[in-house]
Amino acid sequence: MRIIIAGGHGKIALRLEQRLKSGAVGIVRNPAHVAEVEATGAEAVVCDLERAAVEEVAAITEGADAVVFAAGAGPGSGAARKDTVDRAASVLLADAAERAGVRRFIQVSSMGAGKPPRGGDEVWAAYIKAKTEAEEDLRARDLDWTILRPGRLTDEPGTGLVRLAPEVPPGAVPRDDVAAVISALLEAPGTVRRTLELVSGETPIKTLLGTE
Repeated sequence: MRIIIAGGHGKIALRLEQRLKSGAVGIVRNPAHVAEVEATGAEAVVCDLERAAVEEVAAITEGADAVVFAAGAGPGSGAARKDTVDRAASVLLADAAERAGVRRFIQVSSMGAGKPPRGGDEVWAAYIKAKTEAEEDLRARDLDWTILRPGRLTDEPGTGLVRLAPEVPPGAVPRDDVAAVISALLEAPGTVRRTLELVSGETPIKTLLGTE
């Protein structure tokens, strides 16, 4: 398989690339991040999704089996970049996937999307708004999409045990397990056109997704 991963230098993406190795192509904005992506065994392509034209991204996506949107403006970014990365870059990747004829699209969103933001500040509200609008855009498309909403992300070692359903109680989940779920989703056609929330739990990922 050839899987295009937007946000290829992100913490989830690097873990996914380690799983997929030569089957992964990580899109990175900063050329200085190429070596770290390639160290996972994946290919790295430099492309700034905040500035690229759809034709450029479609050329990268051409011939892929699936695309994964795992990009994010990240901590320390302001409200404006929540929109240009968390929303607009996802829309751009979906446009490119349609143009390139790639149907499978997995979008990494966030628990809390789809609802008014609770607490937080202006930046948090902008983040939830961007994720919500990115989800809405994807649902309106004729693509084989799956939207994944992880809970609070941690760097604890993955356990392979999760709760994954349209709605789960708030909780945390290791980035290792998020990457493992994304990898399994790529082989789980029963999750097409579904929105799934994810936290740590007691059920093996492969059992939940029927990929044993």
